[in-house]
Amino acid sequence: MLPVQFDAGMEKLPREFYLSTNTARIARRLLGKLLVVPGESGRRVSGMIVEVEAYLGVDDRAAHSHGGRRTARNEVMYAGGGHVYVFFIYGMYYQLNVVTGPADHPHAILIRAVEPVEGIEIMRDRRGAMKDTNLTSGPGKLAIAFGVTRELNGADLTGDRIWLEEFRKFPKKEIEAGRRIGIDYAGIDAELPLRFWLKGNAFVSR
Repeated sequence: MLPVQFDAGMEKLPREFYLSTNTARIARRLLGKLLVVPGESGRRVSGMIVEVEAYLGVDDRAAHSHGGRRTARNEVMYAGGGHVYVFFIYGMYYQLNVVTGPADHPHAILIRAVEPVEGIEIMRDRRGAMKDTNLTSGPGKLAIAFGVTRELNGADLTGDRIWLEEFRKFPKKEIEAGRRIGIDYAGIDAELPLRFWLKGNAFVSR
């Protein structure tokens, strides 16, 4: 587990961070950032992002917005970058995504795994008895541990309900890239190296 050491100057990522049209670059830059979702008492629950997947909008067969698809479910993908897109999958799990790019550029990045930093007791209560390395090592797992539901869909990442902060930086040699998981339906796009993770991190999904 990471020691909790915060710099006095640490602050929320600004809107500009999310507005680039180079979603893969934003995805790589998300590694090492701190995801913060305060609990009901206001206590910080946070984790360092260790694994992400980029989804590239209308031209990406794996994206919910492929072909310009626009529904009530994915409408927030068409908002400007810096908003939260939460969807429900397999009738069981919520998935947390960060919307990127300007308005009407429906790209998003799935947060696949984080390493707990603050509020791990809250995560344990929400997830039940298990190894700590299993608490947040997958998108459905981290959503439960952080209390993420559809109520956060559309939330502004520069607001006070959920946000990202600067935390750690990693050189390129410590970052791996490969195909995304569970999207065989996407044909050739399933092979795109749009999943990024920290080498050797125990919280990367299995």
